[in-house]
Amino acid sequence: MRASDGSIRSPYEQVAAWLEATGEANLRQRQSEAEALFRRLGITFSVYGEGGDPERLIPFDLIPRVFGAAEWRKLSRGVQQRARALNAFLYDVYHRGEIMRAGIVPESLVYQNEAYLPEMAGFDPPGRIYSHIVGVDIVRTNDTDFQVLEDNCRTPSGVSYMLENREIMMRMFPRLFAACAVDPIDEYPTMLKRTLQEVAPPACKGEPTVVLLTPGPLNSAYYEHSFLADLMGVELVESSDLFVNDGLVWMRTTRGPQRVDVIYRRIDDSYLDPLAFNPDSLLGVPGLFSVYRAGGVTLCSAPGSGIADDKAIYVFVPEMIRFYLGEQPILKNVQTWRCSLADERDHVLANLKDFVVKQVHGSGGYGMLIGPHATKKQISEFRTKILADPDAYIAQPTLELSSAPTVTADGIDARHVDFRPFCLVGKQVRLAPGGLTRVALTKGSLVVNSSQGGGVKDTWVLSE
Repeated sequence: MRASDGSIRSPYEQVAAWLEATGEANLRQRQSEAEALFRRLGITFSVYGEGGDPERLIPFDLIPRVFGAAEWRKLSRGVQQRARALNAFLYDVYHRGEIMRAGIVPESLVYQNEAYLPEMAGFDPPGRIYSHIVGVDIVRTNDTDFQVLEDNCRTPSGVSYMLENREIMMRMFPRLFAACAVDPIDEYPTMLKRTLQEVAPPACKGEPTVVLLTPGPLNSAYYEHSFLADLMGVELVESSDLFVNDGLVWMRTTRGPQRVDVIYRRIDDSYLDPLAFNPDSLLGVPGLFSVYRAGGVTLCSAPGSGIADDKAIYVFVPEMIRFYLGEQPILKNVQTWRCSLADERDHVLANLKDFVVKQVHGSGGYGMLIGPHATKKQISEFRTKILADPDAYIAQPTLELSSAPTVTADGIDARHVDFRPFCLVGKQVRLAPGGLTRVALTKGSLVVNSSQGGGVKDTWVLSE
């Protein structure tokens, strides 16, 4: 909320005045009311491996994070630029591999990567689009700069909280919204459905039938799956609801089989089709991949898209932008060391206490080392892991993440935040004016993941 000189940044001026007028006691009361609303609406997520009921209420902080119009223009252009470059990269690696031939991305990082699917080589998905929903994790590092922490090209989660956070805030503070001229985000479900319809397969001749395929209620993001399906007005299906017949995918309904054209799948590649991938999968649909390859159905995102959000590949995104788009990157990458390279690994091992170490295929905040906050034992354990499998790790410096005012047990205090906007890629590239702001609720912590105790905030983009 404040610039480096301590002054209130202009996009926050009205929020700062609102905080001053509301007072801490009243704010704490409204925070309790907001949490009650979340509980009543059942806005939850699941945490595995900790025993007890895995379903948790996501912590919500009612002080919004605010972007000015000029800040948003830069972020929006930068995110859309990355989404276009990542899709160009995916088309390239499954066709001519020109970026590897040019010596920019090492072949071993792509063709020996567990996320690379040789079954996708030479296949053209509709519109040449592989990743239809791209979530880009961004942090502000000073008054003017943003840096990208990572890209999420498979099934980025969290957009339901973006929408619910706004719903709760508008219910509770309508006058504040009227005074602050916040851009609306309620068009997102319509934009998502339009994007999915735009990538219908060649075999679809009429209005495309779109479904959302979920692993089921035990999945950590099931709330989001059902929420999005409801808002888009499409069927939420599990594997048992679908079957393959006569070269097409069909959905079981009370009125008989209905053909399916586009599947927004929220299950991993290996579980999609037991005939093509993991034979033990009970989550997929037998024969689905063959129909996809024959152009009878579109899968969003395309199988094999995970190669683009591998954390070792992330290092090369700025070069992808130059190579495929002929443009300079609008958003910076965080400096990243690849432990697969001997000299970079040596540097990381010598300075583990200063680094954030991540597994290249990790997610959800698991498998990370936050060096400055780690114990000697944790650092020693990570040293052993890196030496045993150096290709599986990258390291980044501990950034001075920006913080935002947050309601805490000790009053309003600063907590570190990051930001994930969701970019939609169909015939057009679309971005709703907002995203998911995650907040580390523990003082001094840099871990914002909900599975690690983080919470969420509403994100405001002010009108021009």
